[in-house]
Amino acid sequence: MAPNLLPIDYILGIVVFWLALGLAGLVLQRQPRLLAQLLFPAGALGALALAVVTLGALGGGTNVAVLPLGLPDLPFHLRLDALSAFFLLLLGGAVFGISVYGAGYFRTMEGSTLGLLCLEYHLFIASMVLVLLADDAYLFMVAWEAMALSSYFLVTTDHKVPEIRRAGFLYLLIAHVGAIGILLCFGVMQGGQGDYSFATMRQAELSPFWASATFLLALFGFGAKAGLLPLHAWLPEAHPAAPSPVSALMSGVMLKTAIYGLLRVTFDLLGTQLWWWGALTLVLGLMTALYGVLFAAVQSDMKRLLAYSSIENIGIILAGIGLGIIFHAFHQEAVAVLALVAALYHALNHAFFKGLLFLGTGSVLHATGERNLGHLGGLIRRMPWVAVLVLVGTLAIAGLPPFNGFVSEWLLLQAFLLTPALPHPYLNMMIPLGAAAIALAAALAAYAMVKFYGVIFLGQHREEKLLHAHDAGNWERLGLGWMAAACLALGLFPVAVILQLDNVTQLLIGRELGSSAGHAGWLWLTPVAPERASYSPVILFLIILVGLGFTFIAVRKLYHGRLRRGAPWDCGFPAQTPRMQDTAEGFSQPIRQIFEPVFGIIRELPSPFDTHPHYHGETRDRLWNLFYLPIAAVTEKLSGLIGKLQHGRISIYLLYSFITLLALLAFVR
Repeated sequence: MAPNLLPIDYILGIVVFWLALGLAGLVLQRQPRLLAQLLFPAGALGALALAVVTLGALGGGTNVAVLPLGLPDLPFHLRLDALSAFFLLLLGGAVFGISVYGAGYFRTMEGSTLGLLCLEYHLFIASMVLVLLADDAYLFMVAWEAMALSSYFLVTTDHKVPEIRRAGFLYLLIAHVGAIGILLCFGVMQGGQGDYSFATMRQAELSPFWASATFLLALFGFGAKAGLLPLHAWLPEAHPAAPSPVSALMSGVMLKTAIYGLLRVTFDLLGTQLWWWGALTLVLGLMTALYGVLFAAVQSDMKRLLAYSSIENIGIILAGIGLGIIFHAFHQEAVAVLALVAALYHALNHAFFKGLLFLGTGSVLHATGERNLGHLGGLIRRMPWVAVLVLVGTLAIAGLPPFNGFVSEWLLLQAFLLTPALPHPYLNMMIPLGAAAIALAAALAAYAMVKFYGVIFLGQHREEKLLHAHDAGNWERLGLGWMAAACLALGLFPVAVILQLDNVTQLLIGRELGSSAGHAGWLWLTPVAPERASYSPVILFLIILVGLGFTFIAVRKLYHGRLRRGAPWDCGFPAQTPRMQDTAEGFSQPIRQIFEPVFGIIRELPSPFDTHPHYHGETRDRLWNLFYLPIAAVTEKLSGLIGKLQHGRISIYLLYSFITLLALLAFVR
């Protein structure tokens, strides 16, 4: 780096570069192949540069800057510290793989559509970077709204479809409702000072009442963006509607900006934390995790399944944050830092394994034109590259070692199990129940992922058109490979990751985990002490490789010539057809039966006398009927009443103005 430039200067340069790429997309819209294979790889290189810069800046102190933009006396303030650097590193690493994949995925789109998408795509990424750098409420809200609007246009790329337009409207509506909560949160923190910089908010001394009001507003506002229950309704609608690389960006990266915002407000801008904040966050997080994974397990649309899985993973992250708040409030810093490290680690992991899975579904959708699991099957023969790489993401999200998902969930369970005695008996009772809920969510996630992968890639093809499916191209393979490699690397070298996370936890609560986690060196992960718990992913990985190698040698060498291939066991019935293999609905039937009170199940059963029997089952979100439909009905009624004020007569409008002036004069007097 140049001696006179700070890391924040390089990051701003990358933001400008992305905006320039977006504008270049409009210029090159008549050459879609050149646009896709030039601008998106260039954007990927910018993301890689961002990851390198922020990795170097993670332990390099704080950089600040003031831009000559904004309004008079309200310039834009920027700050790069350990917290923002970590989330920028997450963004850069994930965006690199997604943009490389996008170079192949978007090459078949029409020129004008692709030109606009290129602008919206890079504006979306740039606005997320500015959200993470903002050091005042003004810039934060401007960047937050730019992020919401650009992602809305990306979601509604195929806006001719009514369902996609409805999904985009719902997303934009909840995004703006959440933004109101965030704006009110900043308004409370500035306390009438007229200064909306975060530096002033850090120095404000709020009473417990106003601090609690700030936290609740932040939890509501950022929870709406993250998909916290019951503000999750937009997620399973918007993610399936968006192009797959956009879904990967929204789930893997955008949701983490909400996690960042909650951490920034709770641990940085507010000077104190109360234990019941953590208890509330923990309960909501656990409810969100269980609700999301249950609905993921019964989905038949592969992108909706992954969207509900994102809700589950956000719940796990919030549970870790809630646990950290509880321990920090009671000065149990050793366990508080473990819980926060687990939450941060899982946020990083989720960016890569969920991004990988959404990109994999994009390849399946491109090759088959199908999202419905009931029409897929046997694609491992036609799409071996996609099948192998998606298998890595499936194992990671299922929490199986030695991949990254296991590490963060194991650390979070350690935080639950190593909980010291707390002064509140209800907390001492709730935290073990929380550990059980996390274990149940992890088990159900593995169940859902077996269904996801097995129905799509294993068995026989359910439709003839699947015989013509093609594997991913070179750009797509490179992007998928990057995300899969990250899942493996983050799983194999957790001590190195935790040593970097120490910079973040030192900023948030003044405590580090690396000294104990790396007590036995890089080979062994010891969260608290070696005698309590330890884990060596490298040794486990080598054992797995040796076992697979021995099995391969035994089969190929020792038993060579004595093996024969045969059809799978068919109970003596020779005519095997795809109708005999398990369907997505059949696989999830036990979950529907056990948790039927949770689901709003609609069934259409055929009559025994039907000559062409037809069965239809649909699982609906009960919270939609409980919360959103009544709100919509009340809103529609109020709109009708207010609409009666519009008579179309100028005399009536002048009367309204006159009455308003009289009311103001009476109030001032």
